[in-house]
Amino acid sequence: MQPSCRRWPSPGKPGLFLGTISKNALPFSTNIIYVVERNWSSKLFMSSILQEEIMHRVTRILRPPFYLLLMAFLFCAGMPDALAGDTIRINGSGTCLEMMKPLMKAYGKVSRGVSFNMEKPLGSSGAIKALLDGALDIAVVARPLKPEEIARGGKLKPFGKTPLVIVTEKRTPLKTITTRELEDVYAGRTLKWSNGETIRIILRPNEETDTKILKHLSPGMAEAITKAHQRRGLMIAMTDPESIEAVSRIAGGIGTSTLTHVLVGKLPLKVIDLNGVKPSRKTLKDGAYPLAKEISFVTTDRLPNAASRFLEFVYSKKGRAITEKYGVLITIDGK
Repeated sequence: MQPSCRRWPSPGKPGLFLGTISKNALPFSTNIIYVVERNWSSKLFMSSILQEEIMHRVTRILRPPFYLLLMAFLFCAGMPDALAGDTIRINGSGTCLEMMKPLMKAYGKVSRGVSFNMEKPLGSSGAIKALLDGALDIAVVARPLKPEEIARGGKLKPFGKTPLVIVTEKRTPLKTITTRELEDVYAGRTLKWSNGETIRIILRPNEETDTKILKHLSPGMAEAITKAHQRRGLMIAMTDPESIEAVSRIAGGIGTSTLTHVLVGKLPLKVIDLNGVKPSRKTLKDGAYPLAKEISFVTTDRLPNAASRFLEFVYSKKGRAITEKYGVLITIDGK
């Protein structure tokens, strides 16, 4: 029988975890309790003192055939370097993380020893900070690095871009919108859709990339967004997932997303043509569609070998083909 290992946070001891091996799995009269500590790289290490004590107790009781069970226990508990380089820690903007999902799935099929740790999106700025602090291996971002981030060791490598799209709630009676009509919506000059439904704008914070991109559509759009932020009662979504979730569930909702996010997430949203142009890789490439969100990778000199090999896959022919399927126009050189 293989050891049954369990872990849970130690009360009042942040970063410490307690665990047991089931007494039914080993020939002991009581469970063995061990303590492990989680470090910044999310690896688990057993106290060397406890390892020595447990080894002493086990070797007094177990015969040689049972050493295999002991090794299984120590591996489950977190022997040093047992998981080294196997877990790749990634975060970034919501759109960028959506692009990573099919890439990670495909890579997992050819590199079964690798796992990924990708929590809720921190945003470009939050992920870069976490990377520079040593809490991440890779940041996937939608903006250039700031001088101070470069000074701290951040290295940016462009990958591609995807159309920033205008999205509405599914039942909204809208297929295309002109720049002037969009200006009127955000400025509050147009308050209802053609079916009488109240227009409900889901804004992003002023400093967010989506807002900056949309403001560059036209001088009138920049002014309209500024006015929208001054109006009372409008919702401001802090992250990409919060924004599209709000648009999809609020009747009459309108906001922004990216083509990649919509395609990967299979979201219940309506993607609106802009000035009669459908957002796509093709229209983005030929310049017909004006709104684009950049996608780049940021690393440091501390990049683990496992993360480096994964990025090689992302930039490979197979990796590029996967992202192109989900609306990413590969640029590589940043142009």
